[in-house]
Amino acid sequence: MTQPANTAARRLVETLVMNGIDRVFCVPGESYLAVLDALADVRDRIQVIACRHEAGAANMAEAWGKLTGRPGVCMVTRGPGATHASIGVHTAHQDSTPMLLFVGQIALTDRGRGAFQEVDYREVFGGLAKWATEIESPERTVEVVERAFATALQGRMGPVVIALPEDILHADGGPAPIRPVTPAQAALDPAFVEQVRARLAKAERPLLVLGGSGWSEEAAAAIGDWAERLGLPVSLSFRRKDILSNDRPNYAGDLGLGCNPKLTARAKAADLVVAIGARLGENPTQGYTLFDRARTAETLVHIHPGAEELGRVWTPLMSATADNSLAALALSAIDPGRTWHDEAAAAHADYQAFSTPVPVTGAVNMSECMAHLGESLPPTAIVTNGAGNFAAWLHRFYRHRACRTQLAPTSGAMGYGYPAAIAAKSVHPDRDVVCIAGDGDYLMTGQEIATAVQYGINVVVVVVDNGTYGTIRMHQEGHYPGPDRVIATDLRNPDFVKYAEAFGAFGVRCERTEDFPAALAAARNAGRPALVHLITSAEDIAPNRTITGLRS
Repeated sequence: MTQPANTAARRLVETLVMNGIDRVFCVPGESYLAVLDALADVRDRIQVIACRHEAGAANMAEAWGKLTGRPGVCMVTRGPGATHASIGVHTAHQDSTPMLLFVGQIALTDRGRGAFQEVDYREVFGGLAKWATEIESPERTVEVVERAFATALQGRMGPVVIALPEDILHADGGPAPIRPVTPAQAALDPAFVEQVRARLAKAERPLLVLGGSGWSEEAAAAIGDWAERLGLPVSLSFRRKDILSNDRPNYAGDLGLGCNPKLTARAKAADLVVAIGARLGENPTQGYTLFDRARTAETLVHIHPGAEELGRVWTPLMSATADNSLAALALSAIDPGRTWHDEAAAAHADYQAFSTPVPVTGAVNMSECMAHLGESLPPTAIVTNGAGNFAAWLHRFYRHRACRTQLAPTSGAMGYGYPAAIAAKSVHPDRDVVCIAGDGDYLMTGQEIATAVQYGINVVVVVVDNGTYGTIRMHQEGHYPGPDRVIATDLRNPDFVKYAEAFGAFGVRCERTEDFPAALAAARNAGRPALVHLITSAEDIAPNRTITGLRS
């Protein structure tokens, strides 16, 4: 049965097309069949990628939004579908990523009856999303979806959840969309820029900190070139290592987990910290210990697109609400009349020393493997990861050399990296995309290898297998030492090579550092989705940290 041309379902899809959405990640459901039918008529403009789990679909949409700067779109069914997808909404919220989650919903006429899979999505997602709503008047469909785009993109970017009652999707959808949504963006007041110049002119030990989302390559290059000319040391916030090339001579490292002690000392000693886009939350400030509120009142210049983030934790010397890219372009025109090349050289030397491979106890040295990864991949390669101590090796020893080449959750969500890699490769099929995943991390969304095979999305995943939830085990042994105190962290894993092959993907096993280059090359050249099963020792849990007393 063909739908009328003006239904709410068709107006919704028309609004997606109007706003440049060319990909939708979903798990299909009967509660939004009308939308799926409308998508069938725009196959030439929107590719629909059906996933194997809503968590995978939501993570793909979040990664798409992070990579493109436009809202990633996920569609799921009501009840379990929505709650499964909530992990992607949480990551989008924590990571300031534009995202739209459309959730099928029971009919308006059945609300309040405790109907099959009934959920109040405003209540459930109210604290996770920037806005959670339900289309109750079908003729206002375009209005609501356009507001969702604006909300996701303006200020501190983030996710929006829209519930779609199944009965309204067949009703008259009202007026058609007229033009794409153009988000409002704030710029810096010239007087503020002049004040920053004056502060920089007096600074002896300044530090530039860049973070947040929505950076344009032009703005990142402009502020990077400016800071390099001045010899201004620059650090990148937690899991934002791709804003600037890590090879720049003034790059000081990233303020993440397992941070270089010399970088934390430099940040504490700075007499001026200019932070653009970074929220300066728990992880980049090392558990809120990096700064002192009394000192930030004299040294911190904080610029962020969300006014609510300014003064939230740290009392600033100066603050401004502005789009990250517009702020960076404005500051890159400043001439403070001085340079700090000696400070920059010292900061970069500290970074290089910290990123030199370290010895380990096992047959696989992750620091050498990640260093090789950086040497063998082209600068445009996109590298993704989920959560776990395996990621510490990646972040410390892999060098990002181009903007928008890192997809990693500041939310610390396990299972993120592999769906993110699939999304990235779907956007850039001509670029290398490699996911580094822990064994426990990978199997949370590893079934999406079926999605990769089905759609010919040839990503590579390196599964770092140490047979344990290593991060938790490390904390167990640190906080509760003693015999027989380790519990619930041992993992019995499958043969990951056979797992990959069962889906039609390529698999290769690697048990020694010296075998990793050949295994990686074979995976990259497989011509289909590929998996490297990298066997590591749980003793080598993270750089310079070990787990002791493991049972055989």
